[in-house]
Amino acid sequence: MQKIECISVFDMLKVGVGPSSSHTLGPWRAAQRWVEELKQKDIFDEVDSIHVDLYGSLSLTGKGHATDIAVMLGLCGFDPVTMDIDQIDPEIQLIRDTQTIRLNNEKTIHFNSQEQIKFNRKFLDFHPNGMTFRAGLINGKKTLSSFYSIGGGFVVKEERKNAKKKMESFQQFPFPIEKATELLAFCKAENKPISAIVLENEKSLRSEEEIDAGLKQIWQVMLESMYTGCHTEGTLPGGLNVHRRSFDMHKRLIGDVQYNSPQEWLEVIRQTEVKFRQILKWVSCFAISVNEVNASLGRVVTAPTNGSAGTVPAVLMYYLVIENHEATFQDIKRFMLVAGEIGSLFKKGATISAAMGGCQAEIGVSSAMAAGALTEAMGGTPEQVLMASEIAMEHHLGLTCDPIAGLVQIPCIERNAMGAIKAINAAEIAMESDASKAKVPLDKVIATMWDTAKDMNSKYKETSEGGLAVKVSLSDC
Repeated sequence: MQKIECISVFDMLKVGVGPSSSHTLGPWRAAQRWVEELKQKDIFDEVDSIHVDLYGSLSLTGKGHATDIAVMLGLCGFDPVTMDIDQIDPEIQLIRDTQTIRLNNEKTIHFNSQEQIKFNRKFLDFHPNGMTFRAGLINGKKTLSSFYSIGGGFVVKEERKNAKKKMESFQQFPFPIEKATELLAFCKAENKPISAIVLENEKSLRSEEEIDAGLKQIWQVMLESMYTGCHTEGTLPGGLNVHRRSFDMHKRLIGDVQYNSPQEWLEVIRQTEVKFRQILKWVSCFAISVNEVNASLGRVVTAPTNGSAGTVPAVLMYYLVIENHEATFQDIKRFMLVAGEIGSLFKKGATISAAMGGCQAEIGVSSAMAAGALTEAMGGTPEQVLMASEIAMEHHLGLTCDPIAGLVQIPCIERNAMGAIKAINAAEIAMESDASKAKVPLDKVIATMWDTAKDMNSKYKETSEGGLAVKVSLSDC
């Protein structure tokens, strides 16, 4: 019997460095994996030179997404989860100034990044985000390996080109789920909410203590990214001269209240009397703050991608600040478990890569994840959770990815705010509905999203060759 791919909540919600999960985190991870391959083949010490070829979308928007920087950091052995982000600029400058690179922080070789990282406009067959690492050895022989960054920080090897057609054998979850209908059937059979079903699957991979520790880390990074964004002023890097708005928005909303940590900040906001317009402003501020951090090579959580990292934490903050002042970590845990599961349904049934499906695959999916998670957190039934996710995605169908100058800034940052507001609205509609009479099942909207992705012109798929990316230039900004 064909096994269903086991996608964990920790696959959908990853700690990483911005600005893009496909174009930054993925290439970073690919470089790390390639270095590990060299070690496994016992040829690491024989490496005399290296070259990296970036293809397709990685090439067309790679400079704006810091793809070359991510590759160099991965080759050096830095990890995106733990690296001190303040050291990124000095490390890259050192490589460029000395024209050397220290592979895995062990072996120094000559490396001219301008010549040895090549941006190729050509698209490889399997996925728009392809890259090839080549090494020349001391004995004159050469070795190469190709990787594909398929969205959300996921990286696959070239030999898995037919993975969608012929599924490999994966570890089996106690509740194997490929479609929303299967998830709902398990909920009914077990008389459990979605979060409980997902938790049982997670417990087949790690202990509940490890699950809690991992989710607490994810929440802490989310909270810190919102806090950092709200307390950092100035202009985003890249040449568009985008003013950081969350600082000013936050200052007007919070007033002169004093606090000393992200946790104290959260409690202050909880105690603030918030009216409807302020709710819109706060949610937008939370989402924008995360993506301003992301745009400046800061640390965020992919949810499901870096470009859409602000939607889920903004809606979670809305829940903590507006809906449930008494919420505990257990409420946050349920929210994240549901969000991760909804995201995995889209990854299995469609894509979470803008290079494959446009922005509907990123902001649309993040909005669906947040809508479903919020619905369960507010007491909704599994049917209402799936309905909320469907509503959120339905109204993102066809959304293109056309970043100006290849930067994850315009329109990406604002879209996170819009995705968060739509998620809250979708949850409210679902909570007021008889979900058993829903006209559009979630599985149908996932399939429609994938059809739309396949029909979409490539210039609207994270290539900066269409839409706003060609109508607005750096000189206009």
